[in-house]
Amino acid sequence: MDQLNAHESGLTFPCDYPVKAMGRDNGELAETVWAIVTRHAPETPAHQLRTNQSSQGRYLSVTVTISAQSRDQLDAIYADLQSHQAVLATL
Repeated sequence: MDQLNAHESGLTFPCDYPVKAMGRDNGELAETVWAIVTRHAPETPAHQLRTNQSSQGRYLSVTVTISAQSRDQLDAIYADLQSHQAVLATL
C-alpha cells in the first residue's frame, strides 16, 4: 500500500482490525463468518471471535478481530462476507 492510500484509509498496516458481520441467528452464522474471515487471515486465534445476540434473539452480530496486513486483505474479506446469503450487513 502506498502512503496516499494508507493515509486515505486512516489505517497503518499491519493493525488489529475488528471485522463485523450481522445476520439472522440461524445457529451457523458465527461458523460461517469465522470460515470466511480465516480464509483470508488464517493466523487469527479462536479467542478473537465474539458474538452478540439481539434482544429478541433473532439476529446475531459476529466480530472477528484480525491482524490486518493490507487494505486489499480487508476488501477481500468484506467482499466474501457481503456475497454470502446469511450475512445481512457488515461494518
